[in-house]
Amino acid sequence: MVKRDGIRMLASVMFTDMVGYTSIMQENEETAKLLRDRYRKVLEEKVFEHLGKVIHYFGDGAVTIFGSVIESVICAKAIQSELLKEPKVNLRIGIHAGEIVYDDFGVYGDTVNIASRIESLSKGGCVLFSSKVNDELKNHTEFKTKSLGLFELKNVKYPIEIFALNSSDIIVPNKSDFESRSVLRNNSIAVLPFVNMSGDPDNEFFSDGITEEILNGLSKVDGLKVTSRTSAFAFKGKNCDIREIGKQLGVRNILEGSVRKVGNRVRVTAQLIDTLDGYHKWSDSFDRDIKDIFQVQDEIASTIVNTLKKSLNITQIQEKPLIKTPTTNLNAYQTFLKANYFWNKWTPSNVKRALQLLKKAIQIDSKFAQAYSALSACYVYLGAIGKMKSSVAFSEAKRYAQQALSIDDQLPDTYLSLAMANLFSWKWDEAYKSFQTALELNPNNADAHHYFAYYMMAINNTRKAVIEAEKAHELDPLSLPINSLLGDMYLNAGMFLDAIEQYKRTLELDSTFRAAINGLGWAYFHSGNEDEALKLFKKAQEIANDEFRSIAILGHILGKLGRTDESIECLNRIKILEEKERDSNFTIDYALIYLGLGNLDKVFEYLEKAFEEKLGVLIFIRSRHWKDIHEEERFKLLLQKMKLPLD
Repeated sequence: MVKRDGIRMLASVMFTDMVGYTSIMQENEETAKLLRDRYRKVLEEKVFEHLGKVIHYFGDGAVTIFGSVIESVICAKAIQSELLKEPKVNLRIGIHAGEIVYDDFGVYGDTVNIASRIESLSKGGCVLFSSKVNDELKNHTEFKTKSLGLFELKNVKYPIEIFALNSSDIIVPNKSDFESRSVLRNNSIAVLPFVNMSGDPDNEFFSDGITEEILNGLSKVDGLKVTSRTSAFAFKGKNCDIREIGKQLGVRNILEGSVRKVGNRVRVTAQLIDTLDGYHKWSDSFDRDIKDIFQVQDEIASTIVNTLKKSLNITQIQEKPLIKTPTTNLNAYQTFLKANYFWNKWTPSNVKRALQLLKKAIQIDSKFAQAYSALSACYVYLGAIGKMKSSVAFSEAKRYAQQALSIDDQLPDTYLSLAMANLFSWKWDEAYKSFQTALELNPNNADAHHYFAYYMMAINNTRKAVIEAEKAHELDPLSLPINSLLGDMYLNAGMFLDAIEQYKRTLELDSTFRAAINGLGWAYFHSGNEDEALKLFKKAQEIANDEFRSIAILGHILGKLGRTDESIECLNRIKILEEKERDSNFTIDYALIYLGLGNLDKVFEYLEKAFEEKLGVLIFIRSRHWKDIHEEERFKLLLQKMKLPLD
């Protein structure tokens, strides 16, 4: 086992981050760069004056260390005071003090992670810090501080009291600005899958569809946090205590119910339950003709919102229905629900079945916007996993998305499909705008936050990638892909301990989830534990019952360890696999193994080939696994050709 070399030391760690930089960049690139240059100039001048050191820039943010807590706070105040002058730079600052590990790659440890979490809580123009920093300031009467309360920070065992610097020449936040983030929010809800009480098990898709429509309707309400489908449906068919479900999902309210469909009649029952005590807040039943099903769904959603409004600070109750009537053709709608049933199984074969059903739905009703939107998502999925040529898949995805928007321009999932098609096509501006619209229409869309994290990683904003991944996880805590993604973003940000813990938590949900096994292997490798990494990559092959799976990763690691013959054998296996799977693309696999072998000419030969083939997977080229080439001029040239920022 090889341990990471590093110096352990006590330090005060300061995270800084510009607010809204990406939005400014989209509106006016020249202004954005002017403000960023001003921020960096002020930061470096003030840090130098106060004996600190800027360790690392990440997009529009930075991490800085100081030998003195006092100097770090004085420096932070000076930075904010200067940047509040015209031209103003809206900057967040978070500070924590303690032991860090410092090496050639950066700084690590709980102190760094807590400082990062505090910065993400902060408001522009103010200085926030932990109680540990505040303790150091108590004997210095020139400092006035203000407690903002206790906060439960991500992956921090105990709540931490956060303070703001109270000074007339910077912004001092109000405690009320942070109340919704300091404790479990009461205005949170999960919609459990409604039970199919019909005699026909084929009606399962109908009860699932009702559940999802209500969930989507509630997601539109400002001030209401709604758990995503994946996590809510994890409890389908399970007889779990409502209070335990509330704890696992982090919600105060649960909606559950049942659906009985007989011929053209349908009966829907629903009850809203408080997860703290298990008591009902509301319950009702609805007996209607099936053609009135959308009205029933809207009644349930609106009643829940009004019930919650009595005790919670929910500001928006829409006059218009929360749930629209997507189609007046029940045959088209039921075909759509069947397609959605297969889509949610999330395998290539089932997505292809969904695609065919959706095409049938739009043949029945050519004005069915949701069906066009879902078709777009199917093409994005098949293109992203390499089961369809990207040039065809993303072109079709955009075509169907545009058709959906021409009918209804208020469907968040349509904008998400557009965002993903543009992301994998390297159309950064278009992708960003579509992500923003999707999140504006539905801030509770865990998938949108999930994929927006990929966008942030692609443009090298590792800090915001972590924030988006954490938002996705908060909304969908039991989703395996989202749990694993969060580990990926921690790993990419150099937060190795957080990454390891996150991958382990993912494997507690499913010990066979290969993405998390490989992720944990990478995390061990980057933290110096190569032996454990190799075991995990081989375990991933065993679970897949396929010696070819994870072979590129294995070849890369073996090459890095100097086991050249074994690494070259992995190259030969890739060639065999290429012959077997002619529809798949292995260009990046070759590049990764050659990177492990240190053959950079071959690496760039294959990366250039990937560029010529327009492989969407190149969006991951900024990840830590490719760090060995990040300073190469050929790498910077590749980024320029992809129109990605160099820093």
